[in-house]
Amino acid sequence: MLKSYFTIAFRSLQRNKSYAVINITGLAVGMAACLLLFLVIRYERSFDDFHSKKNEIYRVVSVFKGPERTNYSAGVPFPVANGLRVDYPQLKNVASIFENDNQQVVIPGSNGEIVKKFKEEEGVFYSEASFFDMFDFKVLTGDIKKSMAEPNMAFLTKETAERYFGSWQSSIGRIVQIGSKKLSVKVTGILDNIPANSDFPLKIVMSWPTLNNTGIKSNLNDWVSTFSNAYTFVQFPSGYTPQQFDATLGAFVKKHKPADYVKDGFTIQPMTDMHYDDRFGNFNGRTFSRELITALSLIGLFLLIIACVNFVNLATAQAVNRSKEVGIRKVLGSNRRQLVLQFIGETALIAFFALLVSLLIVMLVLPLLNNLLQTHLAFKPFTDPSLLLFLVAAFAAVTLLSGFYPALVLSGFSPINALKNRIASRSTASISLRRALVVLQFVIAQVLIIGTLVVVKQMSYFNNADMVFNKEAIINIPFPGDSVSRSKTAVLAAQLKQDPGIEALSFSFASPADNFGWNSDFKYNNSPKPTDFGAALKWADTGYFRMYNLQFIAGRPYLPSDSVREFVVNEKLLEKLGVHNPADAINKKVDFWDGIKKGVIVGVIRDFHASSFRQPIAPVIMSTWADVYGVVNLKVSPAKFRSTIANVERLWNQTFPSTVFEYQFLDQKIADFYRQERQLSQLYTIFAAIAIFISCLGLYGLISFMAAQRNKEMGIRKVLGASVSNIVFLLSKEFTLLILIAFVIATPIAWYFMHQWLENYTFRIPLGISIFAMTIGASIVIAWLTVGYRALKAALANPVNSLRTE
Repeated sequence: MLKSYFTIAFRSLQRNKSYAVINITGLAVGMAACLLLFLVIRYERSFDDFHSKKNEIYRVVSVFKGPERTNYSAGVPFPVANGLRVDYPQLKNVASIFENDNQQVVIPGSNGEIVKKFKEEEGVFYSEASFFDMFDFKVLTGDIKKSMAEPNMAFLTKETAERYFGSWQSSIGRIVQIGSKKLSVKVTGILDNIPANSDFPLKIVMSWPTLNNTGIKSNLNDWVSTFSNAYTFVQFPSGYTPQQFDATLGAFVKKHKPADYVKDGFTIQPMTDMHYDDRFGNFNGRTFSRELITALSLIGLFLLIIACVNFVNLATAQAVNRSKEVGIRKVLGSNRRQLVLQFIGETALIAFFALLVSLLIVMLVLPLLNNLLQTHLAFKPFTDPSLLLFLVAAFAAVTLLSGFYPALVLSGFSPINALKNRIASRSTASISLRRALVVLQFVIAQVLIIGTLVVVKQMSYFNNADMVFNKEAIINIPFPGDSVSRSKTAVLAAQLKQDPGIEALSFSFASPADNFGWNSDFKYNNSPKPTDFGAALKWADTGYFRMYNLQFIAGRPYLPSDSVREFVVNEKLLEKLGVHNPADAINKKVDFWDGIKKGVIVGVIRDFHASSFRQPIAPVIMSTWADVYGVVNLKVSPAKFRSTIANVERLWNQTFPSTVFEYQFLDQKIADFYRQERQLSQLYTIFAAIAIFISCLGLYGLISFMAAQRNKEMGIRKVLGASVSNIVFLLSKEFTLLILIAFVIATPIAWYFMHQWLENYTFRIPLGISIFAMTIGASIVIAWLTVGYRALKAALANPVNSLRTE
């Protein structure tokens, strides 16, 4: 019986090749899009899911409550872990791990010569031994608990060891020098490569006691300073809940923090939320919110629905052509159940062909998607159980969604009416259903288009809005931060200034807008208490103001000296202090850290964006501090860029032979603030285009069928004097009206969700009428192009051909 159903189904496809192609193409594209989104969502949901104790582990995080807003940090002060061990002996485990990114790594030879040098932008960690009791990172060789308890010991991942030494087996016992001070550590073990779906990008893991030999030593007992990359994790035993622990953290803060800082509290976050919560972030610097996962799931579902709607529309429109077949089968004894199974079998065959095509599409597109999203999506449809289950479920869902209603319609024909040609494809019920389904398709498509336009315009705003400092033709070059290297910067600067391609030069801790930096409260104008807000600290020489075109509205730049402390502040800082006239702030005293850095304000500059446009303008304090400078800022003539960079690299290698030379364009660094938004805008654009393509494919099929059904009507109209434009308008007007109805429904839906999304940004575009006008305009034009071609072909047909049988 089944063989008979599929044989008949295959013959039906052969008789209606054009509709078969449209249906298979639409379903294949919809299934491929849904499958790709499934792979993305599954990958993002799998982060650090392999840790067996994941549901017991929580991260202790910092919450800084200010008068206007609350700030968050994933880090906590270094002594927190030991404080928790003493005050909460009931905790099953406590572990700290600290990432020190952007580290120079040198592999020395037996005589101390430099054999290899590397720059690790991420992955250099210091860890307590207890971290590896909590997390399941596989050890290939070595005693990690013993190594993490002794100073100057390190584990490398397998891939890192192979880069450094050729083979991981030969790395045991070798020396690796870390950082500008060339901290020497001994390789005592190897970790297996860290899975791509982990927010712990370990490459080098040094023991926690090694921190005593670094510049961090002075912070190890500091309960105030918070490093955002210093994480502390706790593991709860059974019988002691996270809620009980969290409720006592206020008392813990009051016990250990100075009185001026008890407003800065701690809370806990499930380790399973690390990948999704952008308030705190993670070591990868990349989160993927659960709201975004929900949005992508809905997009995948809607694309599949659009593809199924196409099939239903075309199948019900074509029903009249198969009415005689149904009538004959019923006369010969077929019952309705058999006919339903037959027509669902036809749908299953089409869905199967579409599934095969979709698998091919995914295999071709997946490398491009991985490159776009910088992910590691794997596609093994025949060996991956969850993927295989999804494919079976998608196939079954498409078959039922697409085939059930058309099968009921076809099997419900009266045999007498069918054999007497009394079945009309233009019955009120079928027309209403097709119209409703077309409207549904374009509601989904237009919501996606509006969303895509909003994201693209917001990205354009990010890229083109004025940050109130110069960012063009400027490169940042990180340099070693040790005292020996800093002593060479004056000579390097003198050599660089001789290059005619260098228009300006400055040394600083960081660029004006950066992802990392210092933030601290301070005492103003001899106040006994520090401010209730933190200021962004920008340490830079006097050339910084001219290079970045930071504009003074009062006072002057500070002196080029560390011995006489002077400060420059921005307008926002004065606003937070309640100072309305910038001139009133000149010569007022500023005191950081109880006199460690204190001086007077000598200048006020215009506000500028010290971080991304997600954040409000920050209060800023600037001063010199040569001991913390880590970046050379160069403004380079675009016409002489290549020769200048070659000369800079030559001078660099002469001055810092153990340091890898690298540079980054400032405008590119700022663009990277919005990397995830840029990726999502491209992703949304792709899927909005797919939605339009599938919808238009269905329109083309419907207009083709309508033109064939109304062939004689078109012939009569032409004989009676109708023009080509009259006939094209007649066939197109209905679809235009349906698209307008869809737009009316889609607009409030899209406005609500995109308004919610834009609320995440302090600086954002308005949801103006232009976005919605572009959407309806594009929808109508694309639909007209799709429908117009087929309508024009029908209008130009010779009426004699359609009327010769009358």
